[in-house]
Amino acid sequence: MRPTPHPKRTRRRPRISGLGATRALAAAAAAGLPLLACGPGDRGDNTERADGADGASAADRSVAATAGPVSALTRNQALHISMRDGVRIAVDVWLPDGIESGDRLPAMMRATRYWRARDEVGVPLEETSNFAEAERWNRAGYALVLVDGRGSGASFGIRRFELAEDEVTDYGEVADWIAVQPWSNGRVGAYGVSYAGNTAEMLAVNRNPVVRAVAPLFNDFDNFGHLIFPGGVLTVGFLESWSNRTRMQDLNDICGLSDAADAACDEVRSRVTGVKPVDADADGSLLAAAVAAHQANTVPFGAALEYEFRDDPFGPYGETNVGHRRSPSGHLPQIQESGVAMFIRVGWQDAATVNGALGRYNTISNPQQLFIGPWDHGARNDTDPFKAEDTPVQPNADDRFEELVAFFDAHLKEDGSGETPTEIHYYTLGADRWMRTEAWPPAGFNDVTWYFREDGALSTEAPAAEGGEDGYAVDFSATTGTRNRWYTNGGGGDVVYGDRREEDGKLLTYTSPPLAVDTEVTGHPVVTLHLASTEPDGAFLVYLEDVAPDGTVRYITEGQLRGVMRAVTDDPPLYRKYGPHRSESRADALPLVPGEVAEISFDLWATSVLFRAGHRIRVAVAGADADTFLRYPRNGNVPEWTVRRNATYPSRIVLPTRGV
Repeated sequence: MRPTPHPKRTRRRPRISGLGATRALAAAAAAGLPLLACGPGDRGDNTERADGADGASAADRSVAATAGPVSALTRNQALHISMRDGVRIAVDVWLPDGIESGDRLPAMMRATRYWRARDEVGVPLEETSNFAEAERWNRAGYALVLVDGRGSGASFGIRRFELAEDEVTDYGEVADWIAVQPWSNGRVGAYGVSYAGNTAEMLAVNRNPVVRAVAPLFNDFDNFGHLIFPGGVLTVGFLESWSNRTRMQDLNDICGLSDAADAACDEVRSRVTGVKPVDADADGSLLAAAVAAHQANTVPFGAALEYEFRDDPFGPYGETNVGHRRSPSGHLPQIQESGVAMFIRVGWQDAATVNGALGRYNTISNPQQLFIGPWDHGARNDTDPFKAEDTPVQPNADDRFEELVAFFDAHLKEDGSGETPTEIHYYTLGADRWMRTEAWPPAGFNDVTWYFREDGALSTEAPAAEGGEDGYAVDFSATTGTRNRWYTNGGGGDVVYGDRREEDGKLLTYTSPPLAVDTEVTGHPVVTLHLASTEPDGAFLVYLEDVAPDGTVRYITEGQLRGVMRAVTDDPPLYRKYGPHRSESRADALPLVPGEVAEISFDLWATSVLFRAGHRIRVAVAGADADTFLRYPRNGNVPEWTVRRNATYPSRIVLPTRGV
C-alpha cells in the first residue's frame, strides 16, 4: 500500500491520553512507578502493531514494560529487558550526574547492531567510549538509552535479516520501558547515524505515542535500491567488508575486528574484551549464551550473492521481499500514521541515500526538516570536489549537535513548541552556497537535453542524420577507486574521486563545448542509451563530470542499471521516484537480445552543482567499476556495445538546469 500524499504539516505534537494513556498509567501505578501524564488533545489508543511483526498490543506492552527491571538513579547502568517472546535485549542507560528522585527527563534512544558499548578493561567511566556522547545529551537535559539490536551485541535472539519485524517491534517495547522509568517524563526520541538512523526511523513503524520525534541521519531509506543493489547492481566491494565485520561483531570476535592474532590478540583483549555485558552478568555466562545464539544469524554477503531481485528468497530462512521489509521505504503508511516529526541529514555523495531522503519528503506528510550537504557518511569530511580535500566540515560537529538538540527540545521538553518546519536546505557543489526550498525539485529549473554526437561531442542540438554510432568493449579494469560514495557508507571515510581523466580513457565519453555562462544543475539527471550488446545482461554505468579548462575531470554524480532490470512498470512505486520506475522483481526480468537495439533509461543520483563558465560537461559511459560492483554478465564474458546516436536512436542526457 502506498501512503496518500498529504499537504505538509509544520506542527504535530501527539500526547499520551485516552485509553492508551490509561493503560500506561495504570501499569506504572501497579509497579509503583510515577509517570507524568500529558494534557488534552492527545492521540487515542495505539493497539495496532507493525504489519507482519511479532508483537503485542499497547496494553500488553505497557504491562511488559513495567514488569522489566527498574532503572536506578545511577550515572550508567547496563540491563537486559525481556521482550514479548522472552528474548532479552541489552541496554545502557545514562542519566545526568546528580539526578534526584522526582526529576523527570525526556529520553534519547540510539539502537544499533554495532555494539551499544565496548567492554573496556580498567577504564574509568569518564574515559569510556560512550561517555562523551552521554555527557552531551545529559547536559542537554536528556537521558540516553543505548540498545543492542536483537541478535547482536549482548542481546539474545537471531537475525534472519537486518531490521526484521521482530527487531523493529523490540524497539517499540524498549520505548515503552523507557516511558515508565522513575526518571522519565514519558517522552522518547530516537536518533543515529547509518544503521542507528535506520532504527530511529523504523521505531516510528510501531506508532507508539510516547515516541514524538526521530532523527534518521545518513540512513538507508531503501537499502536495496540505494546501497546494496543500486539499479540492480550489487555493491560487492562495500557489502563483503561490511558483512565480514558485522559477523565478527555478532560473534564477539574483538581480535578479528582488530586484525590481531597471538600476542597481538592478547594485547587487544587486555584493553577491550569485546561488547559490554550487562551489569548482572558477573561471570560472563549471559554474554556467552547470547553470542552462541548469534551463530544462527544470516550472513548478508553470502545471502546477497544468491539474491538478485527484490522478490528472491534471502538467506537460509527463505525470507522474501527483504529489500523493502528491512527498510523504511516498505513501511511508509505506518510511519506516516505515527505523525512523528523528522530531522534528516544526508550527503550528496553518500551511496544513493539522497534519493531516499527526497523520495520520503515527497511521499509522507510527517513534518520533515531535511539537510543535504557536501558530506561523506556521517559528515566526517567535506566532499565538495571543487574544494581542497582537507576542507573542514561545515557546520561543525558542535553546531550540528545544537541543531539536533533544538529539534528534539521542541518535541520532548515540557515547554517545547511541538513545531518542525517542512523544508529542505541543500548545498550546491562548486558554488559553496546553501539554498532553502519547500518544494522538490526546486522551482526555476528547466530540463535541457544534451545529445551524444560524433567525435565524442555532447550537444544541445539533436542529431538529424539516420546514421551514427560508437562501439565500445567493456573495460573491466575501469574503477572509481575505494574512496567513493559506496565505500564511505561502510566506514570507508572521505569521498575523493580525484582527477578522472585517466580513468575516462577507459570509458566512452561525450563532452560539451565550454559553457558560455555559469550553469547550475539541481535535481535528477536522466540518461537514455540506445544500444545493442553482444550479451543478454550487463551493468550500465553513467557518470556526470565537470571538465575544467586545464583538463581536470571532477566526478559529480552517477547512475547505474543492470540490463535485465530494464523493464519499466506503470505500477505506482512505494515512494516518489524521479526517473523510470522498475519493479526489480524476477517476474519482470527482461534480458537483452544480443545484437538488437534496446533502450536503457535511468536517472542519475540527485545532485546540485555549479558548472562554471569555461568548464565543460561530460557524460562518461562504463560497463564496470572493478572495486565497487559485481561483474556483469556473471558468466565472465566481455560485452561489446554499439551505442546509437542518430535521429532514430538519439542517446542523450536530460539535465535540470538554470543559468546563473
